[in-house]
Amino acid sequence: MRLHGAAILIAACVATCTGAAAQEFQLEDVPAVASVPIAQIKPRTVIFADQRSDKLADSSTGLIPFDDWARARPVQRRFLSLYPSFAEPTINQQTKLKLSVYQAEARFRLPRPAAALDLSRYANVAFLEQIDPAVKHRPITAGDAVPNKDAGAAHNRPPDRRWCEGAKAICVQSRYMFEGKIPAGIQLANKLREESKKPIPDFIEFQSEMMLVKQPQLAELPSLTGLDSTVTGGLEQNIFWVNQVIQFGKLLAVVQQHSTEREAAIATVYILIAVRNDVLNKQREHSKTPVLRNLVPAQLLMGNSSFNSGDSLSAGLPKYARGRIKAIADMMERE
Repeated sequence: MRLHGAAILIAACVATCTGAAAQEFQLEDVPAVASVPIAQIKPRTVIFADQRSDKLADSSTGLIPFDDWARARPVQRRFLSLYPSFAEPTINQQTKLKLSVYQAEARFRLPRPAAALDLSRYANVAFLEQIDPAVKHRPITAGDAVPNKDAGAAHNRPPDRRWCEGAKAICVQSRYMFEGKIPAGIQLANKLREESKKPIPDFIEFQSEMMLVKQPQLAELPSLTGLDSTVTGGLEQNIFWVNQVIQFGKLLAVVQQHSTEREAAIATVYILIAVRNDVLNKQREHSKTPVLRNLVPAQLLMGNSSFNSGDSLSAGLPKYARGRIKAIADMMERE
């Protein structure tokens, strides 16, 4: 009887543990990630916030003007811009290329010490393929990086180095074909455009560099996360060239030791996308054409169009950010 009872208890424990392991991360929207004490973050829960309801956001687009964001949040600008001194580029010697940003941040708890998490295993193409299988990648070298060789894109290159140089830098060229109704909508828009204008591509192509955050920047990351605990690792992806609409992008993941639990870590993930205002403004003309009304770039980007679909970029940035962060949390949990 004792053995039988023990077997039942073991079976119940196995079933419970298996169910917990199979359970996916749940997303919980909060006004700001920093407003939630880490002690209140539940297991397998991602707390998520983006800036759509921020006081700085433009009510018509949900995006924040880059200058307003940079001025109001200098610490975020330092760590989440393409490089710390990045500013809106000047074109035609006098006119600035105005930008707006979409920013999302998330935080989750991991059931192991921060020192046991090795972020170097994610600095590769396999990691990118797992967080979004719809995007296809191929390795590139420093000679392929557009800002390294094209004067028109030089403002996207750090002042002190070239992209993709150094043994620890992983660089890729990526392509995402739009899904759902968007390709048909783009085809129609191209038919209605003047013949002298370049056709709108039905894909997003971009180049990026992935690498681990190094000292001394690693030790300075608590000023960004707001958590006073040891940073054991950081991983960043810098998207430094995009074929349309987007000027640059950044993904930054930071792992810190839980301040009160020895066997737990806290991960904070940031996604920032900078969008060109000239494209947003020029293509507002679509709103005057009934058949193209749902192709207004700002609506598509923010997931507010009936053309939005799927879970990748065609879904809009808010859903895309949620999906990518949830995938990262799941991967780190399984490590």
